[in-house]
Amino acid sequence: MSQTAEGALKAKDTILKKYGNDYWKNMGKIGGKASSTGGFGQGEIGRQRAKIAGSKGGKISKRKSAQ
Repeated sequence: MSQTAEGALKAKDTILKKYGNDYWKNMGKIGGKASSTGGFGQGEIGRQRAKIAGSKGGKISKRKSAQ
């Protein structure tokens, strides 16, 4: 388990040696295929959904506006 920065680097090196440079790309691909909701990476529709979600989040922000 990588609970320190040093451990994280060791884990990264081990993963790269075992599975190659495209390990995380493949994990994302597998996760994307398994997803059933579509997500934001769904072309133009996804971009519109992301824009709407960001707008909602910005409107309910707890930060105060600059005075």
